[in-house]
Amino acid sequence: MISFPIKESFYSIQGEGFYYGMAAFFIRFEGCNIKCDWCDTKESWKIKKKDFIPIHEIINHISNYTVKNIVITGGEPMMWNLYHLTKILKKKGYRIHVETSGTYPIEEKYMDWITVSPKKIKLPLEENYKKTNELKIIISNEKDFLFAEEQAIHVKTTNCFLFLQPEWTNFVTIFPKIISYIKENPKWRISLQIHKMLNIP
Repeated sequence: MISFPIKESFYSIQGEGFYYGMAAFFIRFEGCNIKCDWCDTKESWKIKKKDFIPIHEIINHISNYTVKNIVITGGEPMMWNLYHLTKILKKKGYRIHVETSGTYPIEEKYMDWITVSPKKIKLPLEENYKKTNELKIIISNEKDFLFAEEQAIHVKTTNCFLFLQPEWTNFVTIFPKIISYIKENPKWRISLQIHKMLNIP
């Protein structure tokens, strides 16, 4: 029986990126190979045996809601083989969005939207850039703008959307700088974590 370590699953509003404002059912996987200092979901890093849930229970839980948009996030969900889960969800008519650091191979056959958020500590696999629909760079200081441009080079021949997202704990300081940067470099868009502003999951 296939099962996965799920930290939490919930129905809410997508708060960031291209599909912000969209109703979605979120599945947060446990396990992460990056462990960013400023991560806002550190509780998902540790893999706990008690949190493994069979695929059929995951599907049954989702079926309690009318939503058709599924966001698979973490942690790092690509640590796990999601082929069967995404295949079943697609056959049931769901639209699959995945959020990843890009550091593990991405089996995209049954995925509709892939957001890659590169981290300096471990860069995405080169093969994953061409699969990326949305490149999201977290900006905590001005040096991160250079990193953003370095990453954007990898997707310049694709139709990938480019987003800069302020690191939440440094929002007040960095937000004005992101606005100025985007005005000077309009290929970028801003991603705001509106779910945090609205105090919803």
